[in-house]
Amino acid sequence: MAALHVSPYGGSWYPGRRAELERLLDELFADSERRTGPHLLANAVGFVVPHAGLEYSGTVAAAAYRHVREQKPRRVVILGFAHRGGPAGVSIPAIDGYETPLGSVRVDRDAVAWLAEHAPFQAVPESWICDHSLEIQLPLLQRAAPGATVVPLFVGRLDAAARDRAADILASMNAPDSVFLVSSDLTHYGRAFGYEPFAVDSAIGGRLEQLDGSVMEAAASLDADMFAEAVRESRATVCGVAPISLWLRTLAFVKGEEIFQEVLDYQTSGEITGDYHHSVSYGALGYLPAESFRLGAEDQALLLESARETLRQLRATSDAKPVAPREVTAALSRKAGVFVSLHQGEKLLGCVGNRGNCDTLAANVPEMTLRAALDDPRFPTVMAVEGEIDIEISVLSPMKRIASAAAFRVKEHGASLESGGRQALLLPQVARDRDWDAEQFLSALSWKAGLGSKGYASAWARLKVFRAQVFGGAKAAEGAG
Repeated sequence: MAALHVSPYGGSWYPGRRAELERLLDELFADSERRTGPHLLANAVGFVVPHAGLEYSGTVAAAAYRHVREQKPRRVVILGFAHRGGPAGVSIPAIDGYETPLGSVRVDRDAVAWLAEHAPFQAVPESWICDHSLEIQLPLLQRAAPGATVVPLFVGRLDAAARDRAADILASMNAPDSVFLVSSDLTHYGRAFGYEPFAVDSAIGGRLEQLDGSVMEAAASLDADMFAEAVRESRATVCGVAPISLWLRTLAFVKGEEIFQEVLDYQTSGEITGDYHHSVSYGALGYLPAESFRLGAEDQALLLESARETLRQLRATSDAKPVAPREVTAALSRKAGVFVSLHQGEKLLGCVGNRGNCDTLAANVPEMTLRAALDDPRFPTVMAVEGEIDIEISVLSPMKRIASAAAFRVKEHGASLESGGRQALLLPQVARDRDWDAEQFLSALSWKAGLGSKGYASAWARLKVFRAQVFGGAKAAEGAG
């Protein structure tokens, strides 16, 4: 008969006493909100979460678990792995549940029994599988979703065919009351890890962030092969390549709205301790349908009011000062890419924005309004323009790199192209307004980047797609984006 597995990590990887552990978890969740803001995106399919000792990775992990708390899942599927190696396939420990200082976590016995009937899933004795990659998640999960059952999975070696079978089966478990957690740390830097690609100097924090950024960008493609290739090329010491690869492949079988990856938080232990000679990187990544990034009517109205007042003040007084929204809601505290387009009738007067999540929506929109009015090099400033000016705001989803133009969806996707130090971006409404096909859109994007008509097809090109929520103003006019 299966038994309750007492997790051995209490008292070492996190406090072994309930009261101390609860205090630590409260601190981690509060620190996460201070770092990343109060806004939580709805309806996530799953998350990648780190798994170091909670005092190191717990704040970053809490960025994901705060979303889990909001979703209130009934079942959580956890994809971990064995650091010391484990069986091939996907192993399920033969237990009824886990015990931590916070109490017990029940295993969804019906789900694991069903999985064990389908290769490459297999039930294995408890003694074969016990690893912190999975069990460090349990106190965080108990804090975020008390009462949820778990499906504990340890991902081992999988060939392409076995990975596809496992992914298809896992995708069938996706449901409104379920969520997936995928356990992995990012780069492990230092002599102890046999990985010192650059020196420990004043620039190491930035170098690690750039290295981890390339891995997270590859994961954002939702292409398991692209992700694995990026890890191989960079030699980044990402420990959870197997569960992340299976997760990305699973998303290919999930039906419904297009999914995008959002970086919820990122930090290194070197930043926490001040010692980069031994540093592990942590990322919390969310996987959400496009609808999750859309603003409600009230938030749209607040942004439009902010942009209009910023433009009115500029034209009336020449004071180039952004006017913040009169209310900064939780949604407007989210960081996101934004473009602001100014029109008069069908004539474009300026269109400027940024593609990354460098600032909050509340700060981004009035700032981009000023830049569209004054700094678009294609047009004179709006200071001499008479009459009403229409303002159109485009709030961007996260970027998703695609392997080829075949994955581009014309009139749904906007696109960004980078190659040889050149780059350009076109918003999705450009194709809609001109009734362009995919070839016309991508050719225009290539010309805008100075890469000729087929630059997007170059082996060196990095093509990314996104969606945009467009509101306010008249339709985008010629040259928009």
